[in-house]
Amino acid sequence: MDVFTLFLYLSMGAGFFMAVTLGANDVANSMAPCVGSRAITVRQALVIASVLNFVGAVMLGSHVAATMSRGIVAVETIGDPKLVMLGMFSALLAASLWMLVATLTALPVSSTHSIVGAILGFGLVAGGPQSVNWLPLGGVVLSWFISPFFALGVSYFIFTQIRKKIFLQRDFLERAKAWGPRWMALTSMLVGFSFMYKTPFGKKLQLPLWGSTLVVALFAGAVWLAGRWYTHHLAKRIAESVEGVEQLFKNLQIFTASYVALSQGANDVANAIGPIAVIYLMARDHAFVQNAEIPIWLLGLGGLGIALGIMLLGHKVMSTVGEKITTLTNTRGFAVDFASATTVLVASKLGLPVSSTHAAVGAVTGVGLARGFKAVDFGVLFRIVVYWVITVPVAAVTSMLIYWLLTWIFA
Repeated sequence: MDVFTLFLYLSMGAGFFMAVTLGANDVANSMAPCVGSRAITVRQALVIASVLNFVGAVMLGSHVAATMSRGIVAVETIGDPKLVMLGMFSALLAASLWMLVATLTALPVSSTHSIVGAILGFGLVAGGPQSVNWLPLGGVVLSWFISPFFALGVSYFIFTQIRKKIFLQRDFLERAKAWGPRWMALTSMLVGFSFMYKTPFGKKLQLPLWGSTLVVALFAGAVWLAGRWYTHHLAKRIAESVEGVEQLFKNLQIFTASYVALSQGANDVANAIGPIAVIYLMARDHAFVQNAEIPIWLLGLGGLGIALGIMLLGHKVMSTVGEKITTLTNTRGFAVDFASATTVLVASKLGLPVSSTHAAVGAVTGVGLARGFKAVDFGVLFRIVVYWVITVPVAAVTSMLIYWLLTWIFA
């Protein structure tokens, strides 16, 4: 067995490992607010997230993945395809190990930033500083500020509006009946545009702006009508109380979280599986590739890994984001989900670097600050930010060490 074939099999294992750690850590992005607000139980969240991430990965996931370099390293400057393959494997394994450490310590980190840091490490060793495109790294630093602070502002605004329009009114249940369907329609518009422009399947449709707007508008209108029926039907069975209003927002929150989980599987599976497809082509052709076709069985492998990670370890990070930063209710949880999804959609369309993990944490902090500084546990928040900052250097150093070891053995 030659070195290319050997590392093809090893990379399949590393890619599955990456998918497991990705699912375990990133599940907090979608389900933590639901669990923290008690809209669903931890077990229900794990099952829902597992199924939807798997479906998203297999049915909606991208069948074409860019090379592992992601623009960080100019692999052609390295010269030897075998060294590039060893570097890709090193980066994949290093990113997976860091994601596992973060998950076991119950702290959320960005899987994309982990990969970027790991690629940076292998690139510095294999090709030197001149082989590294430093501009994308500036985007990583920017995302530390753009993602959390934008989401914080949106969630703060949304929750204060809910409080102003509903809870501070005398007939707040009637106000909830009026505003609930509007929030449902607005949320469905967000989900619709996110599906059109953020998922690989939606991008394949290639609808013009007017076409996608029409589809989303029709969808939002149908949701508004269904929301009016639902809220009026539910209002007959609940009392004029704060708990009654929270009940109105419960299913809306689950709907938003479920979309985020579906989109998460579609978008993130390439982080784990894309490198395997690239290594497969390199093992077959012994040459560089720019893009790699991902067969459906590899998407299934990634989806299975993500689902397994959610079921085994997803509760750890989900508990931190959903319960330890601040106390969440259904209305606060809805504001968190809405802000996270809005941040990722708007920033992506503007070409700004974002992290869904950072957006989720920022949004949770925003609804906490809406009730005052004492409502936020800044100790937990500080530990999370420290992990964000050290993600790139830790992944880079780990990747360097693994690459040095592999080249000593195989090069």
